[in-house]
Amino acid sequence: MLGLWSLVRFVHVLGAVVWLGGQLTISALVLPAARRRLEATDRAGLMRTLGMRFGIATVIVLIPLQVATGVALAAHKGVTWSALAQPGYGRTLAGKLVAFVLVMLAAGLHGWANSAGRTVVARALAVSSLLGSFVVVLLATALPVS
Repeated sequence: MLGLWSLVRFVHVLGAVVWLGGQLTISALVLPAARRRLEATDRAGLMRTLGMRFGIATVIVLIPLQVATGVALAAHKGVTWSALAQPGYGRTLAGKLVAFVLVMLAAGLHGWANSAGRTVVARALAVSSLLGSFVVVLLATALPVS
């Protein structure tokens, strides 16, 4: 049966799907097409606009959504700060939380590096954020059910 906690988990997973899906869409579909079809200045403007919109959506909607639903799910599961050091669910969740923070940090620094004109650093941070997002999802799927 679909109860409240299934809905909370669904919203949490949906937020992760939007974040990772957005990253993949921009990097695997939009950017290559923009490189082939647009001049450098037009491409830079498009990517800056997309990045700003995605960043704003992330800060205003996705991060608060993930934190709120994640905290609610952990509290419902009975997770305490000390439980994060315990083998199994606690350590896996702790790893996921560390990865999430690092991904958000890399994404934020990516925006800064882009605006500062540091394209090599920006690209490395974008790749780090994308790969880190896969780690977050991998660790989420590794969380024991019971």
